[in-house]
Amino acid sequence: MATFTQMASGNWRVQVRRKTRYVAETFRRRKDGEEWALEMERNIDRNGSSKPRAARDVRTFGDLIDLHDEDMHEVGKPPRRSKAAVMASLKTALGSVKLSALNRERLIEFGRKRAKEGAGPATLAIDLSFIRTIITHAAAVHGIEISAEEARLARVALSHLNLVGKGKERDRRPTQDELDELIEYFETNPR
Repeated sequence: MATFTQMASGNWRVQVRRKTRYVAETFRRRKDGEEWALEMERNIDRNGSSKPRAARDVRTFGDLIDLHDEDMHEVGKPPRRSKAAVMASLKTALGSVKLSALNRERLIEFGRKRAKEGAGPATLAIDLSFIRTIITHAAAVHGIEISAEEARLARVALSHLNLVGKGKERDRRPTQDELDELIEYFETNPR
């Protein structure tokens, strides 16, 4: 049964209590709150949880990556080539890790292994950034109970080990021969 309470701000606080489950949300319009409450009650009746079944079937980090990828395609912003490559790499390395095992220690172990393979501090920073983005997306959009705090702590630890950081600054300038080759190429290219 849903409870609707109008707050001093004019917004509506909606609380759903059903089968020992409790969820609450705030809405600007009561009608939005009524629709949300009905959906939550249906989910609880069907699944025993307020979360949709799709979100409850997610068990591994690879599932989170797939969910993130599907959502990005759905809104018309599929990952570009470099992000897709990083996500594929993460799925290979961490895809089979269960969400309950995706903790700070596991992520630090992943970072150390990547560093031994030759990944630089900037590359590792990008990897950890994507991990945190995927976890945050799953929690925010799908209500999956997973915290991005573990990824943040792993990044701090790897930073203290000097495995995560900024890329090396480049100070090399092209030689005159290299510049001449580039100019010749662009002058002969019809595009």
